[in-house]
Amino acid sequence: MTRLLVVMLLLGSAFAKAQSTPADSTKTPDLEYYYVDGDSVSSIELEEVLLIPELKFTSRYERVRYAILQRKTKKVWPYAKLAAERLTELDRRLATIENKRDQRRYAKMVENYIEDEFTAELKKLTTTEGQILIKLIHRQTGDNAFELIKRLRSGWSAFWFHNTAKVFDISLKEEFKPTTIVEDFYIEDILQQQFKRETLESQSPAIPIDYYTGRSLWKEYERNLPADYDSINLAKRSARIAEYRAKKRKEAQKASRRKKRRNKN
Repeated sequence: MTRLLVVMLLLGSAFAKAQSTPADSTKTPDLEYYYVDGDSVSSIELEEVLLIPELKFTSRYERVRYAILQRKTKKVWPYAKLAAERLTELDRRLATIENKRDQRRYAKMVENYIEDEFTAELKKLTTTEGQILIKLIHRQTGDNAFELIKRLRSGWSAFWFHNTAKVFDISLKEEFKPTTIVEDFYIEDILQQQFKRETLESQSPAIPIDYYTGRSLWKEYERNLPADYDSINLAKRSARIAEYRAKKRKEAQKASRRKKRRNKN
């Protein structure tokens, strides 16, 4: 899976949309004048600012779910941001290289650079974190991972990577849809809250996102949760945790026995 995520970071950068246009400090802003009580008053259009109060959960399980997503989203955001920001230079440089062979050589050089720098970190990602990363790459580039691979490599490569990803329960065709999928809205809210607190570095998305439509979706979702939703899902979560811990204990016991056998020999 690590190799797959490295490719995602590389390919994502090639199609990253321009995130912002530097302001021209020498340009005089366009002013509009209004007359109030006979006096003219100028106005300047200000940049839109999202006013986003923190989500107030009525469901305990959803609050836990949000907290888990928050930890994972904060972990993978730098990689998604990298795909759209740090290596956007790849697309610009490739446009200046006319020879196809030289283009491939340069792209390979950048890919090797990413592997050397980030493979160790990407190996630490869980399946869920990989799924979030795929969605955020779509948020920051405007293309899903499957299409990125198909464009820059080939349809066969895209098919191969997609089927490899399925082994890890990751779909390369996954897109970020915070107005129709509650979990995606949670991720978007987490990003906006962290941007506001400046605990994550902000970057504009490459796709249009209507935060308030997503928030309305979440409110409706919470209102319609069944009465036994928390008890059922919290019990399932406890069972999964117990199963995971039992699995880790068995693995530790096996490792301990192998170590003892090696020491005897």
